Amino acid sequence: MSERDPYAGFTDEELPTLPTVFREGLFRDRVVLVSGGGGGIGRAVAMLFGRLGARVAACGRDPARLASLERLLGAQGIACSTHAMTIRDPAQVAALLDAVWERHDRLDVLINNAGGQFASPSVDITPKGWQAVIDTNLTGTWYMTQAAGQRWIARGHPGAVVSIVIPVVRGSVGIPHTMASRGGQIAMTRSLAVEWAPHGIRLNLVALGVIASPGLAKYPPTARPSFTHNPMRRLGDVQDVAEACAYLAAPSAKFITGATLTIDGGQEMWGDFWPLGRPAWFREDG
Repeated sequence: MSERDPYAGFTDEELPTLPTVFREGLFRDRVVLVSGGGGGIGRAVAMLFGRLGARVAACGRDPARLASLERLLGAQGIACSTHAMTIRDPAQVAALLDAVWERHDRLDVLINNAGGQFASPSVDITPKGWQAVIDTNLTGTWYMTQAAGQRWIARGHPGAVVSIVIPVVRGSVGIPHTMASRGGQIAMTRSLAVEWAPHGIRLNLVALGVIASPGLAKYPPTARPSFTHNPMRRLGDVQDVAEACAYLAAPSAKFITGATLTIDGGQEMWGDFWPLGRPAWFREDG
């Protein structure tokens, strides 16, 4: 038997069996849309909401991964629709939201999980690379959030948005495009939380530290020593993220809006993450 990769996260077989603090049926008769639903974090979020009774709609760019998600949820008796599209195209976003309303006759929760980044020395990031990250993380999230808000407001329907970001309090070497886009998401969310409060729409954020999931494979081996450089000295897992999203989407957070829930093992207070590995300048023995 091959040794398990400690950074890969849970398998599809494990996701339906993970313990949860939430009661069965918490989201019964609710519809939850998860962007980036085919990936590691998105799959966990979709699975948890489905286990809690929600009807799940998931979107992403990879039809094969979405089909796999639909089979995974279907095996648990979870109603799920999947939609292959890109959040970077406002016309596709509008068509997605219309399709969700037509299929499910409502939308209650939007989880903005879709995003992307790559680590690179800042001097080597091309205009195309910079724009790709901004278009997905910031502009794509705006398209999704605005489209959901337009339909909620027009129908007099309350809603909840949870957007997944990373902490931006401190600088981070190798991902300036990500920090710029995530900081923009945070400011956008806080602004909309004020503007849309009269419509019964809440918007919050979950800021992630290093989470065990397939996405960690994108980082070079030199980054791995910093993955657990936090007070708890371990990685987070995708269920941590899914339960945070459920908490903020549920009545438990009915008086919370414009807030950021940080899940990083305390790294924002002590520790650091080096996406390209720690440069010699910052080493104590350097």
